[in-house]
Amino acid sequence: MFTQTLKPLELQDYPLCGADQTELYLPLLQHKRVALLTNASGLIKRQFLLDTLLKRQINIVKVFGPEHGFRGKADASTTVADERDPVTGVAVISLYGSQKKPSLAQLKDVDVVVYDIQDVGVRFYTYLSTLSYMLECCAELHIPVIVLDRPNPNGFYIDGPVMETDCRSFLGRFPIPIVYGMTGGELAKMMIGEAWLESSNTPSLLVIPMQGYARNKTVQLPVPPSPNLKTLDAILNYPSLGWMEGTCLSLGRGTETPFMLFGHPQYVNARFSFTPLPNNLNTKPRYAHTLCYGKSLAHINWLKNHPRKLNLLWLMEAYAAIPDSVLFFESTFDKHSGSKLLQKQIKQGLSETQIRQTWTNKIELFKKQRKRYLLYPDF
Repeated sequence: MFTQTLKPLELQDYPLCGADQTELYLPLLQHKRVALLTNASGLIKRQFLLDTLLKRQINIVKVFGPEHGFRGKADASTTVADERDPVTGVAVISLYGSQKKPSLAQLKDVDVVVYDIQDVGVRFYTYLSTLSYMLECCAELHIPVIVLDRPNPNGFYIDGPVMETDCRSFLGRFPIPIVYGMTGGELAKMMIGEAWLESSNTPSLLVIPMQGYARNKTVQLPVPPSPNLKTLDAILNYPSLGWMEGTCLSLGRGTETPFMLFGHPQYVNARFSFTPLPNNLNTKPRYAHTLCYGKSLAHINWLKNHPRKLNLLWLMEAYAAIPDSVLFFESTFDKHSGSKLLQKQIKQGLSETQIRQTWTNKIELFKKQRKRYLLYPDF
């Protein structure tokens, strides 16, 4: 599928994350009222950050949970309700659904916020927006934020259209490419340094960096970063498939291998087929109980063949394979892609090369900007 022009992508050992280095941040939490912004990926040696800090006698007054909830079991796009954590009894406030930004009232009894979430390094992955909203609110109340940094499994390249201002949404708030080659801690620094945040005050940010992180490699995550990204292959597919969630396509929700395939009931000239079915993670998958045709990505060896760029051709081929009678681009596509131009280019029949040329200047500008905020050697 790809011409091998780059050396194989290496798999690195999982680094020592910010959360693991408790000696660097526990003293800052002593005798403080602490709120956590975390989920099932916030682990210290296989134990939740919340559970670990409570055992260390840290006063956790509440937990904020992002998309998929605090313990990470909710379906994507499903409203997650506020609750009491059944394990610890700590109040959990959902930041996904009707409320995506914490209120000032919810933070008034907090002295410090700790953020620990495994991201995947893709702009439309919503944890990035959740972090930015928290930084804005904490800035208003002069509450410091500590980011416990984690590796970016897609951090070894930069690609995609840079977010256009009139495409901003919860799927992307800042002028960065789809794949931006930074960790959460680095990007938090960039949000502040580039004055992207909507706050009258400058946030107080401390990043606890990793040890042993190599940006030019990928990493096998100890737990899925979200319920439908079950494997490293799915995570590496995600940058090239996620924008298709703004189209008529199924991306395999309701199958055993979400984000390892895509298709549609009317996808023409395709031998591969699948049928989405409701399950615990996807109670109402698109095209449930309907035979879909399309493309399987199970044969790709990403470590051997990763081209260090998005696969724009998958999107273009899918558009060509869907009959004109079907609305291919849906209302959220421009928000997923970050560009009002991209779907127009595809409809006009521009080539991949022609489309990519329109990304180049803004990507190069972003690369220069980001260098000021890097905590680890660049690729």
